Amino acid sequence: MKILFVHQNFPGQFPHLAPALVARGHQVIALTSETNKRPSPVRVVKYRKPDEVKLSSGLTRLYAQSAERGARAALAARQLRDKHGYVPDVIFGHSGWGETLFLREVWPEARLLVYAELMYRTTGLDTDFDPEFARSGLEAKVSTVARSAHLVQSMVQADAGLSPTQFQADTFPPELRAKITVCHDGVDTDRLAPRADASFTVPGTTRIFRPGDEVVTFVNRSLEPYRGFHSFMRALPEVLAERPKAHVLIVGEEGQSYGAAPKDAKSWKQKFLAEVGDQLDLNRVHFLGRIPYADYVNLLHVSRVHAYLTYPFVLSWSLMESMAAGCAVVASDTAPVRELIADGETGRLVDFFDIAGWSEALIAGLSAPETYAPMREAARRHIVESYDLKTICLPRLIEFVEGARS
Repeated sequence: MKILFVHQNFPGQFPHLAPALVARGHQVIALTSETNKRPSPVRVVKYRKPDEVKLSSGLTRLYAQSAERGARAALAARQLRDKHGYVPDVIFGHSGWGETLFLREVWPEARLLVYAELMYRTTGLDTDFDPEFARSGLEAKVSTVARSAHLVQSMVQADAGLSPTQFQADTFPPELRAKITVCHDGVDTDRLAPRADASFTVPGTTRIFRPGDEVVTFVNRSLEPYRGFHSFMRALPEVLAERPKAHVLIVGEEGQSYGAAPKDAKSWKQKFLAEVGDQLDLNRVHFLGRIPYADYVNLLHVSRVHAYLTYPFVLSWSLMESMAAGCAVVASDTAPVRELIADGETGRLVDFFDIAGWSEALIAGLSAPETYAPMREAARRHIVESYDLKTICLPRLIEFVEGARS
């Protein structure tokens, strides 16, 4: 088959699936933004960067931006069709940025699949979860509904959708949920297998950590409330006071990936350092920024306790990767996490806002790591048996794409 992937930051969610389909004899290319500099496992075609949309109303801005990006993707698609005679059998694109919105008009004969990551809702998800930062009132609800317009349109047009978790699939309304298959992108459990000889060096220093050291790890793309950075930071003073040899390794950039920037600080990191920094021994709290993937794997391997928090929102790959690495995971008791972790079996669950509970759980993991040994083993076993890339997820993903043509 001729298979076209569409993603503004390709390979995105498809780094393993695209080359696997090539290996099976399919002709695979990707349509991506001209601003995307990531290396690709397949040939790419690029569409022009959309112009910035300037509108007075925030209600229509996201749809307008998504439609503009979709139009640029469609223009590039038309050029592929008219100049090169390219007609895909299957299109598989991420719906989040609008790129799939108008591809049906270029290739009506193609089967259209979308990666359905999340549908926004006014209740039960991120927007009304955290009272400290939530926007309330009718205006906030109207804004949330407006943000879903391009996602609804993408799903209506699609022949089928794919979500990585049951929780994320279930955020879609029933009439759209019926189109969605649940299958995770997959975890390379071989690469992430625990290693007793692992080590992690703090960048720019000679400080080396090894398995068995008192290390708390926290990993996210950005340090922000959506991923519980505030709850984690507020728990640290008690942890470091009780465990004078403990060190904390924090991975994440200073900006935000989700939600708004703070109104009273340069970044969320600076805001919460200003709040609790004078209660911390900052020689033992290491902000690492973004690190190479190989270093990240080593960081997981030296972790004695790994903290993961999230709003009811998209689940981070890092949770499954930390479980595959055999980490002792302490995680927020929120709906997306409960799909992966059973309290006391594959990790510990703590109320997202219970600062004392977080301190207690992290201290317990540091002081008595032997109590977490069965949970570490069970966590890795769960990922190997249900989310392994090679044996579980990749075969299902291949079947999802290949079956779309039938």
